[in-house]
Amino acid sequence: MRLRDRLYQLAEGVLIALDAIRANKVRAGLTILGIAVGVFVVTVMSAAVHGINEGVARSIAAAGPTSFFLTRWPAEINSCNGSADSCPWRRFPPLTIDEARRIERLPTVGSVVSEVGSSARVRYADRELPSVGLTGYSPAWLDLVGGDIVEGRNITSSENEAGARVVLVNPPLKERLFAGGEAVGKDVRLNGELFRVVGVYQPLPNAFENGDKGRLIVPLETARRRLQVDVHWLQISVKPRPGVARDAAIDEVLTMLRAERHLHPGSVNNFFVSTPEKILELYNKIVGAFFLVMIVLSAVGLLVGGVGVVAIMMISVTERTREIGVRKALGATRATILWQFLVEAATLTSVGAVSGLSLGVLLAYVIRHSTPIQASVPSLAIVAALAASALTGIAFGLLPAARAARLDPVEALRFE
Repeated sequence: MRLRDRLYQLAEGVLIALDAIRANKVRAGLTILGIAVGVFVVTVMSAAVHGINEGVARSIAAAGPTSFFLTRWPAEINSCNGSADSCPWRRFPPLTIDEARRIERLPTVGSVVSEVGSSARVRYADRELPSVGLTGYSPAWLDLVGGDIVEGRNITSSENEAGARVVLVNPPLKERLFAGGEAVGKDVRLNGELFRVVGVYQPLPNAFENGDKGRLIVPLETARRRLQVDVHWLQISVKPRPGVARDAAIDEVLTMLRAERHLHPGSVNNFFVSTPEKILELYNKIVGAFFLVMIVLSAVGLLVGGVGVVAIMMISVTERTREIGVRKALGATRATILWQFLVEAATLTSVGAVSGLSLGVLLAYVIRHSTPIQASVPSLAIVAALAASALTGIAFGLLPAARAARLDPVEALRFE
């Protein structure tokens, strides 16, 4: 019986709250807007971070948990200025292709991929794209980078050694250059040089690269010799042999590189070694900053909405003083009155939460289908948003609800 009464009171409170929204559109609208903004921010950022997490996990899984990376720059957030002490790594010598080849010959190393990035002007028939992202890879690149050759074939070791004029394109570039027609076997010009398309490469979704952009992949030596790509920022990825511990491979690579670079014992390395864990640590710092912004913005929205709840509920208590007196005269307890007004407050904020969630889910859908970020709203974010909004309504509605519950029925009935 008590459960049925509670459900009836809950339904009554919801209906009264909806009537209050209709009767006080401006005040209620501002309250709902504040809550909606807070929930919208939480929803969109949660969806984006969830999608980026999936992309980072895929990239790391493609490289393998035992892989590690050699770079001239550190895997950390730096603020460089013109002073001599700022970012001393800028004066480090670049990694070289010869060093990558020596690393590949080490007994603990299974595969090595050297890569360098640039851009190129692409032309086919009467279609020209002035700047398309280009990456030069050594032959084993697919083992560590991941993705699939969906048409044609991969570049070969002999083509890399010869600096052959061969190129892979991604599906968006194929569509833009060949209008959906066959790409493999066609000749295109990169910076004026004639290249043969040998395959179409479908990369893994990458949250940090626009999937709608064209992308070119050429052999590393081709990029260096034919397209004059600067290898000053060469990056080397290393995967140990099966059964070899990553630390053992790192130690051997470090020993070899330090000897090659004539570094004395006790001197610091003039290169950096990063592991997937190190990259994840950097990523988590960036995500942490996003979450801090998200919490601040959502808290401001909920605070604005909460203040609106106090205002509109105080007005509601004043306008319904006689009604409260009648209900108390007919036997309604303080707890009943308190419950009714708390339900009204929670309903008000829940309307804002549902509005914010709906807009957030819609924007997440747009992000998912227009960017490489596979944004999706986690179930936990939905539950948290609804719970936070309801708790906001209860917390800020407690004062006016308590005021209504404490009204003297005789005085309330005399109220005009």
